Amino acid sequence: MAIPNLVKALVLCYLLQRSLPFVDSAIGINWGTRSSHKLPPPVVVDLLKENRVGKVKLFEAEPDILHALMGSGIEVMVGIPNELLGVLGSSPAACDQWVSRNVSRFMDKGGADIRYIAVGNEPFLTTYQGQYQSLVLPAMLNLQQSLVKASLASYIKLVVPCNADAYQSASVPSQGTFRPELTQIITQLVSFLNTNGSPFVVNIYPFLSLYQSSDFPQDYAFFEGSSHPVVDGQNVYYNAFDGNFDTLVAALNKIGYGQMPIAIGEVGWPSDGTASANLSAARAFVQGLINHVLSNKGTPLRPGVPPADIYLFSLLDEDQKSILPGSFERHWGIFSFDGQAKYPLNLGLGNAAWKNAKGVPYLPPRWCIANPSLDPSAVANHMKVACNVADCTTLFYGGSCNAIGEKGNISYAFNSYYQLQKQDARSCNFDGLGMVTFLDPSIGDCRFLVGISDSGSPVGCTNFCGLWIVALWILSYVRILNVL
Repeated sequence: MAIPNLVKALVLCYLLQRSLPFVDSAIGINWGTRSSHKLPPPVVVDLLKENRVGKVKLFEAEPDILHALMGSGIEVMVGIPNELLGVLGSSPAACDQWVSRNVSRFMDKGGADIRYIAVGNEPFLTTYQGQYQSLVLPAMLNLQQSLVKASLASYIKLVVPCNADAYQSASVPSQGTFRPELTQIITQLVSFLNTNGSPFVVNIYPFLSLYQSSDFPQDYAFFEGSSHPVVDGQNVYYNAFDGNFDTLVAALNKIGYGQMPIAIGEVGWPSDGTASANLSAARAFVQGLINHVLSNKGTPLRPGVPPADIYLFSLLDEDQKSILPGSFERHWGIFSFDGQAKYPLNLGLGNAAWKNAKGVPYLPPRWCIANPSLDPSAVANHMKVACNVADCTTLFYGGSCNAIGEKGNISYAFNSYYQLQKQDARSCNFDGLGMVTFLDPSIGDCRFLVGISDSGSPVGCTNFCGLWIVALWILSYVRILNVL
């Protein structure tokens, strides 16, 4: 009888050892889904597990994603859109239903490990002009009661991800205060969070400070030290992240909650779409942030106390995000839309070389390009149509495809539209100005994408189909030579 018990103990030790990265790691990631080329959720979950990412933040409770996360051991924060706050705040029954439908049913034995519910997303943002301010607390109170009824209140915590514009300082971090119109609401919110053991969640973006102000010192946005530090009495700030974080600490202190735990809901750096968004800067910022957090140095107002959790923004590029804030909005991903790592990153777990997604269901390897004989002056309207629907932001100034020439720009726009339409042959016509090629037209760092199939499995090819591809490849090549 002793041997089976020993075997059980060894198996238990092995399982505990395998699970440690998912328990101890404070680094999580945001998984957004505003993409026309969506990876199947099981592929994304495998990507997270392969790279030992132990926490994920979702902006909505998408059933297919929550199903895929079941049994993964990954801790989950599930989001509630701002648009639902009104009905949840006015109807306890609606809250009961939401919790039942989006939380309870995924948390049976071996289910999803849901730890947080994010009530709204930056609901106090100034651009909303107070639209959601009065809706947050009623929704939280009702949701808390629903969690109690479902016997989940001791395990799942409610949080409210806030934009950093909820607080301000006229000069230095120690002068931080919440915006006057928010002080009462935030005080009530923080009291609720404190009572229920939840952290204050804030989104911090030094990139936006740099992007929005030509006077912002570039080195202050990163973590290698700055020639323009901010001196605040005895404290000196060498990076924008610490300065922003401590401005929040000071604001919390002024309302009587100076020891409130703080988690970072979003922080990152885009890799394309504008001059200050590139792979080198993105890697320098994200790796610098991770090293800074894992060093446990904390900040001048909280020495030795790093944020409770940090969720990097973002896992994947999202080509359907609005570009009103800037063309960089579609390029926050640490991975490209198809789960390919853009740069190496070390989460402190010995995995500097990130592993790419496996089993990606790509469409066949073919592209739509501009016919070499076309007259560029005849293509303006077609370019406009293509880029109004598909993503052309890498063609913008500072983008990775900005310098590929006029016909290269046209081909890129045509192909983006063609892949968006799942390679429908008619979508590469453009009144005879486009043509399908089997020669990859990518140029240097400018990648011409191949889309993802909606079927959820790679588009295969029989031997006969392969012969047709070779024949079409030859015809495509001959056609280009004849024109040239």
